[in-house]
Amino acid sequence: MHETNDNPLANESAATTHWAQIGESTFVAGMWLLFQVHRVLGRWPFLLCLYPVVTYYWLSKPIARRSSLEYLQRMQEAHGLWKSTPGWRQSLRHFRMFAQVILDKMLAISGSYPASRVDISGHEAILALIERGQGGVFVTAHMGCIELCQVLAERRKGLRLNVLVHTRHAEQFNRVLRRLAPESKVRFLQVTDFNAATAMMLSERVAQGEFIAIAGDRVPVQKSKTTSARFLGHEAAFPSGPYVIAALLKCPLFLMTCTRTSHENGGGYALRIAELAAQVELPRGRREQAMADYAGMYARAVEDRLAKAPFDWFNFFPFWAQAQRPDDKPAAAPAQR
Repeated sequence: MHETNDNPLANESAATTHWAQIGESTFVAGMWLLFQVHRVLGRWPFLLCLYPVVTYYWLSKPIARRSSLEYLQRMQEAHGLWKSTPGWRQSLRHFRMFAQVILDKMLAISGSYPASRVDISGHEAILALIERGQGGVFVTAHMGCIELCQVLAERRKGLRLNVLVHTRHAEQFNRVLRRLAPESKVRFLQVTDFNAATAMMLSERVAQGEFIAIAGDRVPVQKSKTTSARFLGHEAAFPSGPYVIAALLKCPLFLMTCTRTSHENGGGYALRIAELAAQVELPRGRREQAMADYAGMYARAVEDRLAKAPFDWFNFFPFWAQAQRPDDKPAAAPAQR
């Protein structure tokens, strides 16, 4: 099928830049300062301080801005959520939503976000596993405020969660976490290379009844296996890691997302948990197809949830260009079909 080249990032060299190379614009000191502004003055002064910064970031970061527009326009093509093609107003609102969620993330980590504003569903299967002393794997996404899984941990004391991250920011987040909530049951673990030692460590944690959470929407920093699936009408690369880990650990795989139920000034969140597989099977001979099937199931579920909360997607980089990593040699342009 022939496709027109309507991707706003198609002719940019940055399109092949790995998401981890773009870097984070958040620093520990800045995060702590903004949290204190909210603690002392409240949400509105926080937003008044943050919105000019967001607007400046939107204006000065063309890759992030164009990636936002690409996502919103593909969401429109797939689901027709707006009366016309999304433009700069929707993109700026997308950035503002991210700014508000940054605050909610810190409130969640500190245990300050009101539990009454979090509607949890699908957690019965998790509670049953905890009762049996069994762990599992959550596959998540960079959408909404997944840190509000803290609320679930507070409601069930036996839940201990290990969040796998692919960047060196893990220790920074852990420092903030220890400062905000010394007794937190959520830990960030830096995993840039999945090897035998990593597998053994994770296996021990799951055997002890702990849970592993790993994002399913960003390919790893180091070269590793990926698969592909349709997302918002276009093929995208997805990491195979969540499915390989769940298969190795022989444990259930769940999708966990937490998206806004109100889009302005506070509001609440919907924490949704759904079982993707009681046990992930990657049979020899059809391993590649099995991983693609799981990734497709994940992508469809994420898209369905984003259709109800379209501004909650926080991948401000060329998402559909993830297949080519920064250390790959430039490939010849593929023949159009």
